[in-house]
Amino acid sequence: MDLALLERTLADRGEPAYRARQVWESSARGTPSYEEMTTLPMMLRSSLAETVPFSTLEIVTKRESQDGTVKVLFRTHDGHPVEAVLMRYRDGRRSVCLSSQSGCPLTCTFCATGAMKFGRNLTAFEILDQALHFRRLDRIDHAVYMGMGEPFLNLDAVLASALRLPDLGITHRRTTISTVGWMPGLSRFVDDVDVPIRLALSIHAADPRLRSELMPVNDKYPLADVLDECRRYVALRRRKVFVEYVMLAGVNDSPADARALAALLDARSFKVNLTTYRGCPFKVNLIPYNPTGSDVTGADPYEGSSRETIERFKSVLLRAGIPATVRLTRGRDISAACGQLASERTTA
Repeated sequence: MDLALLERTLADRGEPAYRARQVWESSARGTPSYEEMTTLPMMLRSSLAETVPFSTLEIVTKRESQDGTVKVLFRTHDGHPVEAVLMRYRDGRRSVCLSSQSGCPLTCTFCATGAMKFGRNLTAFEILDQALHFRRLDRIDHAVYMGMGEPFLNLDAVLASALRLPDLGITHRRTTISTVGWMPGLSRFVDDVDVPIRLALSIHAADPRLRSELMPVNDKYPLADVLDECRRYVALRRRKVFVEYVMLAGVNDSPADARALAALLDARSFKVNLTTYRGCPFKVNLIPYNPTGSDVTGADPYEGSSRETIERFKSVLLRAGIPATVRLTRGRDISAACGQLASERTTA
């Protein structure tokens, strides 16, 4: 819902200012239409239905996985595709994976989104409408900006949407913004964002040359400089940085790769008074690779590491004092898992 348009429309009608708040609060609770907003007069509900679209996004397709994950392909008013995901976990968590752009211009080689044509940044309301759609299906309590796009290329809209998520049931401490290391946005996030939204950094290789092969952004903003900003974040905000690391068979998954990552994240390299920051400033999420078909021919450029290899990699990190977990894969059977968004080229 375009809340700016809503407020203008209500003001033009001479409605009191609290009407916009009533509409928003009802939407945030999961009300599926204006018609069911019983706090509004019936005539106003009918007028809004005609003048202010209930969502800025059109639903194109919806698919549900055997594990309960839901993936929706939306389309913006000007025809750009956007995918978002609701992940349901056995422990009761309900997490939404939100997109900040249609496509992504940064072309990471292991990600399906990077293989599609980049469209544009999404507005704050287009991002928020992804979450609102899933709120109408289920309660939600976690959000990750890890869908299509690089959030720090669209930071203003991302933050504007994130600041409204608590109204939907998602606190700032359960909201995570992920970046590949886009420095201008990262520096702004470090300096300006004083609410406890979590920061995640996609690394995927400790070796600079390999990282540049996997993630061309490394040539523009080298990992060493990005990590300096993360160290500054820990020092300034006293918050942990979550590291994303996709496991690619024979590429970045050897014990030597694990030792290199552990050395890179060693807390002793921080110029931070660790007596006031307890524990390791990083936590690594090891991500099993999901097929993407992101090669220029539509083939899959990589194979995923075996379960045994991932566990061995994790053990190296743990012995070095780096907390590490293996991400639970959700929605792979509907191409909704990490790295797979927009892999259905015929619909996106």
